[in-house]
Amino acid sequence: MFINSEIYSFEEGIAKNGDVEIFYRDYGPIDGDPILLVQGLGGQLVNWPPHLIEFLLDNGFRPIVFDNRDTGLSSRINSDSFSDDKRDETIVRSYIKYYLRLPIKPEYTIDDMAIDALMVLNSLGIDKSHLLGISMGGMIAQILASNNPDRIRTFTLIASTASTPSPLNGPSRKVRKLLLERTKNPNDSIETRINRTRKIFKEIGYEGIDLNTEEFYKDIEESIKRSKKGGSDDTGFGRQINAILGSKNRLDKVKSIDVPTLIIHGKEDPLIKVKNAYKMNNLINNSKLKVISDMRHLIELPVFTQFKDDLLSHLKS
Repeated sequence: MFINSEIYSFEEGIAKNGDVEIFYRDYGPIDGDPILLVQGLGGQLVNWPPHLIEFLLDNGFRPIVFDNRDTGLSSRINSDSFSDDKRDETIVRSYIKYYLRLPIKPEYTIDDMAIDALMVLNSLGIDKSHLLGISMGGMIAQILASNNPDRIRTFTLIASTASTPSPLNGPSRKVRKLLLERTKNPNDSIETRINRTRKIFKEIGYEGIDLNTEEFYKDIEESIKRSKKGGSDDTGFGRQINAILGSKNRLDKVKSIDVPTLIIHGKEDPLIKVKNAYKMNNLINNSKLKVISDMRHLIELPVFTQFKDDLLSHLKS
């Protein structure tokens, strides 16, 4: 959900990975214990829930968030390279190749996005940081933690996987259909995109939360309009899916992680099945797993209250 920035103080800047610009926000304080938060598929830095940011600030941490490439105010990658027809065909072909176990050539990989995240820390002059990633952000964070063990204090992995998604461990058919709708129609009206987001959140979010509210509509509208080109270009969502499908599994990478790791997953997650969490817990020696019975894929307040004490204990360890 969109964060009301008026109640926060922060500094913003741009980190560079070659020609790619990554827009970040540093909530401070400068003497706080830094924690880098890595967003999931299509998520922007403003989409981190306020209760998480407030919790970290209240407990002496320095939250640092950023827009992954192809989202928010960060660089778009080849956004004008394909016509709408060609782009649709590319996404469909990627899924066909993926299920036939044929190689996919994405515009970039999860490994490239991990370097983006590292550049944010470098830009801020931070030698060592806590690391938290959710969903695709967890995939990015796995690479970052594995490749840079001397830069990470603790690792928190939420609703993620070390395996490449498949029908056995990935999205349900209904969720997959909704995600594909977004890739096929990136230039839909804001009204259509808000309604589609509402449908997705209903499937992957906490059951019982009312999404038919003016607040939800306004939050999603502001999030869409914050993107480059006034929100009219949503093609990056498809390229991020290509990056997930075209990247190798991270089983060996995850196995090499030795920093204290907390894995949090929803028992009823329809996007990334909970078996992924058990698998990662077995692979990472220094890890603890907390499965939340009524959590799906997001960290709404009723979910967060069930693991915030675990998170604080983990970060203080």
